[in-house]
Amino acid sequence: MNPKGKLLIIGGNEDKKGNQVSIEEDNKNFSPYQILKLLVDHHDDRIEVITSASSEPESMRESYAKTFAETGYTNIGYIHLSRENAGKYYDRIAAAKTVFFTGGDQNRICKEIKETPIMALLIEKYVREQGFMIAGTSAGAMCMPQHIICDALDEEAILENDLTLGSGLGLLKNCIVDTHFMNRGRIGRLAHAVTMQRDCLGIGLGEDTALLIENGNHAVCKGSGMAVVLNPRNIQHTNCGSVEKGYPVFIDNLIMSMVTDGCRIDLSSGQLENMEALKNNCGQ
Repeated sequence: MNPKGKLLIIGGNEDKKGNQVSIEEDNKNFSPYQILKLLVDHHDDRIEVITSASSEPESMRESYAKTFAETGYTNIGYIHLSRENAGKYYDRIAAAKTVFFTGGDQNRICKEIKETPIMALLIEKYVREQGFMIAGTSAGAMCMPQHIICDALDEEAILENDLTLGSGLGLLKNCIVDTHFMNRGRIGRLAHAVTMQRDCLGIGLGEDTALLIENGNHAVCKGSGMAVVLNPRNIQHTNCGSVEKGYPVFIDNLIMSMVTDGCRIDLSSGQLENMEALKNNCGQ
């Protein structure tokens, strides 16, 4: 059964009050608050913002409250969710049209949400409720797949044993998500991750860039930057898994696609869709 709900995974530093999007002046396709305007269809739909990933939840609340006010959203709640207080907020999340995870530490989200009644509720709503959305930015996006990057080094060389994968929320199948992708030079660690887990595509999201995912597999890129899709399914040669700890890893025939606003991707195959139509409309 394909999910009736939607996922919105954001690469971090999305256009909002207090943020400066680096490409704003140069990208002729830039649209203010473009990504956050996707959170709900109607301004009075309920959004619950989950700040569990952040060590500064009040700062997160202040930043998003100013942006949402400018965007016209009128029905917002903020929850610093934990295993201890989850029962208190169950009914609020049950009534939400969108649940939005802020940035911080993806491991903290998984620790507080996984294998709880709240997680079961989110899965139930995502699978069965038409139009329901689970959104996340930065760590809030990285936590969504079944397999997540828990810890990694951002280095020029990929070194064996410099990356740890763990279990995520399981909302997004057969993908591993990384964020702040271009700004923090994370192509090496995502390439390493999908080489370790070759049934997964690697989704590297640039800042102020998102994938809107419907039916569990069909994604469209949104925002001012780019996303990178790494497909490991045709890797021919690598020493990943056999080289000794601390030595460099090589990878042969890892396929990469770069997508921008409007590009569509089938996440089950890794193939880009409707590219001829997109090329014909480029710059219009």
